[in-house]
Amino acid sequence: MEFLQLKYFQAVARYENMTQASAELNVSQPSLSNSIQRLEKKLGVPLFDRHRRHLKINAFGKVYLGKIEQAFKALEEGETEIKEMAGLSKGHLTICMMLPHLLPTLLKEFLAVHPHVRISQRQLNSTLEMKKELERSGIDFCLSTFPISGPDIEWLTFVKEEMRLTVPKHHRLASRESVNLSEVSEEPFISLPVGTSFREITDDYCRRAGFEPNIAFELEETSAIQTLVEMGLGVTLTLPMTLGNRAFNKETVQLKIVEPTCMRTFGIAWNRKHYLSKAAVHFLQFVKQFFAS
Repeated sequence: MEFLQLKYFQAVARYENMTQASAELNVSQPSLSNSIQRLEKKLGVPLFDRHRRHLKINAFGKVYLGKIEQAFKALEEGETEIKEMAGLSKGHLTICMMLPHLLPTLLKEFLAVHPHVRISQRQLNSTLEMKKELERSGIDFCLSTFPISGPDIEWLTFVKEEMRLTVPKHHRLASRESVNLSEVSEEPFISLPVGTSFREITDDYCRRAGFEPNIAFELEETSAIQTLVEMGLGVTLTLPMTLGNRAFNKETVQLKIVEPTCMRTFGIAWNRKHYLSKAAVHFLQFVKQFFAS
């Protein structure tokens, strides 16, 4: 079975379209079609369902595609490892981080020590998305405010902290040090969008307190949420670590929540079966020290 034949199949499976696949691969459609047919003959099963000129990858094709992508990923990791052994690699990391305000400081300090490393950041909104990317080795690390678990996923907790209720400085509860979450059951809430892990957690805390949150605004940026709270347009649940300099903002007050207990963790996850480059090993050691200090 030829390597190019597998690459051809991968492209056709991705597009489910011979014209688009042949354009990407820079091969003629007849040559591409013949290659796929030879592969199917070799395997003894069709990999696509064909309806006139339309292709749809079938169950056989999906299983085979998964194995091919695993094999290609293993080859890429082998090439990376060999280059590092030969001293040819300068290092590259792909990370996802759920505390974006910490990212500039973290990367600045890491790159000051390891200036040769190139870092790419992925924006993923849920722990499910992170878990999938870790499992397929699409990213090296996830720095998350929620534990990520799986058969091949390693999780290391850095910090545990209690969530706070953030209210405007003139709010009726602003003079208090602590509250029960049920005391704001009638208040407008400002929150992240549905589908994000943080929104799922905060909605769950409200339900534990006996109410469904009245969501007045949904925003994708934590800083924008804090701005609306400052303006007196609602309240929000916040992890102190996500606030950065805004933790000292005089326009809002952070209240301890007595009931229910709203404890979250922050840590790092990686795939233990995924090869960790020298750059990745250095990064893991660095972030351990960064959050320990």
